[in-house]
Formats: sequence, C-alpha cells, structure tokens
Amino acid sequence: MTLRRLVLWRHGETDYNASGRMQGHIDSNLTEVGWNQARFAVPALARFAADLIVASDLRRATDTATVFSEATGVPLRFDKRLRETNLGSWQGKTGAEIDAEWPGGRAEWQTDATWTPPGGESRVEVAARATEVVAGLDEGVDGTAVLCAHGGLITALTGSLLELPVANWWQLGGISNCHWTVLARRETSGLAWRLIAYNAGITG
Repeated sequence: MTLRRLVLWRHGETDYNASGRMQGHIDSNLTEVGWNQARFAVPALARFAADLIVASDLRRATDTATVFSEATGVPLRFDKRLRETNLGSWQGKTGAEIDAEWPGGRAEWQTDATWTPPGGESRVEVAARATEVVAGLDEGVDGTAVLCAHGGLITALTGSLLELPVANWWQLGGISNCHWTVLARRETSGLAWRLIAYNAGITG
C-alpha cells in the first residue's frame, strides 16, 4: 500500500479565532460560522474520494472532521499527534498581550521554525510528530487521506514533507479557517511529495 495523496484541512472558525486569541492546545469551540464553514467545505472535499480522515483530538478539529465523516461516510479516527503547536505561556493571550510581555518574540517565532515560545514547542517539533502520522498512513492507506488539523501544524508538515530548508518554512503563508492544502506523489518522482494546492477553500 502507498499513500498517494494528502489533504491537510484546517478546522473551522473558533471562539478564540473570532476574538484574536492564541489557542495552541487550548480546547476551544467552533463558532456557528465555523460549523457552517465545515458544512460548506464537504462537497469540495468529497471530490477527493478520501479513504480515511484523521483528526487532531482537540475539539475544534474533531467537530470539523465529524461533519465531513457523517456527511460522506468516510471512516474517522483521532490522533493527538495532530494537535496544534503547544504555545506554552502564550496560549489564551492576544497578539498585543504577547508583544507587550515578550517584545519581538512573535516576530522571531513567525520566521524561525526552530524557535520555541516560552514553555511550548517549535514548529520543527510539531512537524516531527505529524510526520509520524503520515508514515503510519503509508502502511494502511492505498489512496487518499484527509488530515483535519490546525494552521501551524499544516504549514510545518507541508514544509517537512516537501523537504524545504527549515529556514524557508516561514515563507509558506497561513491557512485560513476550513481551507486545505493538497500534496500528492507518484512513482515516477520517486514517491516524493509535490504541492498541488495551498490554502484552497470555499469563499463567500
């Protein structure tokens, strides 16, 4: 078996997104907008004919993934290794609050994937645990898998799977709520991952 395609899908809008607060491992809830974003995304994602959807065990991802699974019948499982970056002391704070207490910290974090927020983890560490999930899917999925996760994890995992230099990961833009990134591979390319779509989604 060989995993041929990955769809990396970010959860819908949460109450923390709406209020501009950092989430990390905080188990925030989808807003009504977030629930609707998940519902609207289903028809587009269904076209990928996924064999399995794996979601982070944080509620915002499990709820988003459940909307898709219940609508399509695609099997769903959960994996805590798909959690968002642990942001340590920054969790629950707004950008302005972080900037006031840790001047320059956010700028460094945004441009250096090896930098760790106080008490948290780096994007390199996040990519390492997410890559373990992908490696496991290689043994059980012959086709397409959807990973329902978080913006920081998706950008880190994308950089890692594409084998981009870590110093360049920051050049990958953010992922909007309920948007997705698609990677695929084929035998003629030595099964290397190729970027097919980035931050795609339903607008309006």
